[in-house]
Amino acid sequence: MATTKTATKTASKTTARLDVPKTYKLFIGGAFPRSESGRVTEVTDARGRFVANVAKASRKDARDAVRAARKAQSGWAGATAYNRGQVLYRVAEVLEGRKAQFIDELQLSGLTPARARREVEEAIDLWVWHAGWTDKIAQIGGNANPVAGPYFNISVPEPTGVVAIVAPQSSALLGLTSVIAPALVTGNTVVVVPAASAPLSAISLGEVLATSDLPGGVVNVLTGDPAELAPWLAGHADVNALDLTGAGELDWIDLEQMAADTLTRVIRPEPGLAPQTPQRILALTETKTIWHTKSRL
Repeated sequence: MATTKTATKTASKTTARLDVPKTYKLFIGGAFPRSESGRVTEVTDARGRFVANVAKASRKDARDAVRAARKAQSGWAGATAYNRGQVLYRVAEVLEGRKAQFIDELQLSGLTPARARREVEEAIDLWVWHAGWTDKIAQIGGNANPVAGPYFNISVPEPTGVVAIVAPQSSALLGLTSVIAPALVTGNTVVVVPAASAPLSAISLGEVLATSDLPGGVVNVLTGDPAELAPWLAGHADVNALDLTGAGELDWIDLEQMAADTLTRVIRPEPGLAPQTPQRILALTETKTIWHTKSRL
């Protein structure tokens, strides 16, 4: 009986493929458009190697972002404090799930793995901290006022409206969180210019916000040159507050003067991150005082 041996050779084929590089666009109105100008900024890693092209926002992009923020403001302010807290906590949850991505992006900007991990974890904790204040800040910022007469007189904090922000330039993710989260607690909407030197985390945070039940337009991210974008935001008549925390290297006094023309509230530059305090949240509120006649039995 003849035995036929069949030798089967399995040839492993290595198929070369190209990586799919991420395109970092703007975040406006819950969508991710390219800049209308078509401009981009080349981002390199700490060794000078190309990483990505990032959209460079223009004046029209800034106008579109303010328009989106204004459209979303009444709905976000009208949500219950409990609901806003749930949404901000959801941001922390989604950010926790994408921790590895943010650590990698921060390392590209020159941070050590340990420092990158610490920054991401501190940012997550900061979202949780602010989520807890949404239904408590009214007790800190409001009160019943004593008056001479048969009236109730009650003061309550309300959101200022649309807040334009220049984020801290020395910290990518944590600095961005330190200025966005306080504005959202009471119902403000935001147009933010992130750190120009490390913009990757800003757009990735936009992706987190877009999948965290935050209504479109509540936060809008304009990557680009703060010196170019800040004057357009400062002089915009539909911006209610201007947070210049990260504008210390700019001619911020001129920005403050531009904002004064439309009675825009201004937070002046500060070194480092925005402070983690209830007062920071209240800095972006207005106080409404209500008079109500006491019923006479």
